[in-house]
Amino acid sequence: MADKAGDMAERRLISEYVMPSHLFEDHHHAQPPERGAVDALISQARRLRGGLDAVRREAAAGGLPDEDARLRWQRALCDLAVHHLEDLGGHLDQLREGLPAGPADGTDDAPPRPAAPADPDPEAQARGSLLSRVGSAEWNLLTDQVSWSEELFGIFGRDPADGPLTLDELPSLVFSDDQAQLTAMVTDCLVDGKPIDGEFRIVRSDTSVRTVHMVGEPVLDADGSTACMWAVLRDVSELRRSQRAVRETRDSLQRQRHIAQTEHRLAVELQEAVLPPWRGSLRFPQGGPVALDLAAHYLPSGSSDLIGGDWYDALQLPDGRTLLSAGDLTGHGVAATSGMAMLLGALRGMAVSGQDPGPLMGYLNQLLDASAQPALGSAVCCRFDPATRRLDWAQAGHPAPLVFRDGRGRELQPPEGVLLGATSHATYAQRSEQLAPGDLLVLYTDGLVGRRRTYGTDSAQEGADRLLALAPRFTAARSAQDSVRIVVEEFGNVDREDDACVLIARICD
Repeated sequence: MADKAGDMAERRLISEYVMPSHLFEDHHHAQPPERGAVDALISQARRLRGGLDAVRREAAAGGLPDEDARLRWQRALCDLAVHHLEDLGGHLDQLREGLPAGPADGTDDAPPRPAAPADPDPEAQARGSLLSRVGSAEWNLLTDQVSWSEELFGIFGRDPADGPLTLDELPSLVFSDDQAQLTAMVTDCLVDGKPIDGEFRIVRSDTSVRTVHMVGEPVLDADGSTACMWAVLRDVSELRRSQRAVRETRDSLQRQRHIAQTEHRLAVELQEAVLPPWRGSLRFPQGGPVALDLAAHYLPSGSSDLIGGDWYDALQLPDGRTLLSAGDLTGHGVAATSGMAMLLGALRGMAVSGQDPGPLMGYLNQLLDASAQPALGSAVCCRFDPATRRLDWAQAGHPAPLVFRDGRGRELQPPEGVLLGATSHATYAQRSEQLAPGDLLVLYTDGLVGRRRTYGTDSAQEGADRLLALAPRFTAARSAQDSVRIVVEEFGNVDREDDACVLIARICD
């Protein structure tokens, strides 16, 4: 009886994938596929399986301990794909074993079927093949006999000498939270004739918890009552673990994306508050003879996600002079934009108090050096006196201002000054430049140029050279805003590694 029950369970296991249920045996069956087609599918599944294993081993060998959520998610998806391919290969093996040994006409001259290659993956061998993770059972309600396949004893971690479990004993190994679900499935099958298709967890004698997928149907006698129940049980623990890993890493990735989007929005809002689309002229309240025609523009990096700490600023001081500045703080995101806002606020406050550009740079250096979030920054600070048209300026590791006059441009000779935050107690020299009506003063940050094509290229110098080459076009421009448009046309479409700013001031009569 046990052998007969085992044969029945095996046939039903095959029918689960290639034939309709025996409850519908009056339907015509499709012809089984030819052996060559099945062997080709098996070979293809094994090739895919080997390729995925190679990718998985390479990723594991090169992975970092604190890899991000995206990489963990991709690795979990790869593991899940491996499990699916294992299952597909096992199903195809079962299908091939179910085909006739010879041709349809009964002759014996068919070529021998090649042996299946051994699975080279030790990890897969340790987990066991698909066939060792699929077992069958039949519970006869008329004779109270129970038959289990050898594989099912292995799934439940039960010694075959102890015998199979009856339907009343089966819940004793089932996880307490799943016992009610199993009872409902069995009751629906025996009483209402419904097929079984569900999962439950079992606790084996070694205290390990396994997830089992159970598929079964009632077997009816001649008068239509339930004579026995058969089932195929499959250990899907590895598959469910992989699916959980995919869900968890996907959720983690979504949370990280949400955090990144929130930080990006805050960085953009803070930058827009500090660097408004501002343009116009600065003229003395007393109606002095000299005015500055000003315009500025922010150029984003090639990646819109990288919001940096570049800034430009113009401020009319209480004594009638004008503060012009530009700078760049290292980093990206909220940290960079908030640090830039702090630095710019301190710069404005000290300038209003009457500090000269050189000492002012020294105070900014101390501020960054004592900051809770260490950072480096470059800056140029200019103070223009309209009464004398003199420009006093200092710099901290920043490109020097450019002056354009009579169709020609030149770079001002920079005074000494190291990057802000690079060293404590740094001192910053100061220089003066005499400007004339019609002169054009250009302040900029070194992110204007695109990606460096040659190792060791000085991007700041390349930017200065390209700006100086625009001198004829600046001469023809009618305003500072027109000059800014020329700069945007020149640099706006390049693939920049970093964001950049430009500030242009034209000396009016």
